Amino acid sequence: MAVLNHKIDFAVVFSVTKANPNGDPLNGNRPRQNYDGYGEVSDVAIKRKIRNRLLDMGEPIFVQSNDKNVDGFNSLKERAEANEALGAAQKSKKNAKEQFAEVACKSWMDVRSFGQVFAFKGEKNKGVSIGIRGPVTIQTATSVDPIDITSMQITKSVNSEPGESKGSDTMGMKHRVDFGLYKFYGSINTQLAEKTGFTYEDALKIKQALVTLFENDASSARPEGSMEVVKVCWWEHNSKLGQYSSAKVHRLLEIKKLSEEPKKVEDYEIIVHDLEGLKVEVIDGL
Repeated sequence: MAVLNHKIDFAVVFSVTKANPNGDPLNGNRPRQNYDGYGEVSDVAIKRKIRNRLLDMGEPIFVQSNDKNVDGFNSLKERAEANEALGAAQKSKKNAKEQFAEVACKSWMDVRSFGQVFAFKGEKNKGVSIGIRGPVTIQTATSVDPIDITSMQITKSVNSEPGESKGSDTMGMKHRVDFGLYKFYGSINTQLAEKTGFTYEDALKIKQALVTLFENDASSARPEGSMEVVKVCWWEHNSKLGQYSSAKVHRLLEIKKLSEEPKKVEDYEIIVHDLEGLKVEVIDGL
């Protein structure tokens, strides 16, 4: 498979309806907001969902969450130590770090996509500290308009321990975004792709993961159907450096309000403008 030889930019528009897309642990797990009231979803959360979708597609992933673990390893260190080729590369007397990075990129798709810092201690990994920069970068998602957050007080209806007299005395809070339309942008850099071995086939898998971003991602905070990918815009340049800057390409996506108080996706018009010589693929969510 050939290494990616042309720059790619992309944008994703998704909706949130009565769900918490990304809780802030420093603020009682309320949906993230900036100081202007616009909702946010961190780039880390988006990458987590992409990794989960790639796992569902059968791709080898290094950073696996506990609830999506498919290989039985309980830590990144265990997963790295189980890779014999990685251990052999580390013991090499010549260009050990370069060989380590090459093996890691070949072994796991998320490493060659997003990069990874390997920093472990122990007998098998003495002083390992290797950083890999990945070609796929993703920005924080931001809502098109300020969001309204509803907070609901909840109680439990069962005793946690034997001997408790009643079970509804424990209170909690649950927060949700009533409705919000969010967008985020990303790019794939060819120079870093050459270093990690990221291929065009890998790029197409990333695109498929974006289209199906919230499949198999349901939880109490994000019930099935409450988060939906509306559009994926995929721009492929005709050169390594790209015909236009990523900032200029990302501005081609325009979202207009059709209602003063939007309550659903249909209350917006999504427009993708053209740039001379730049091809764009606009994909509807599933």
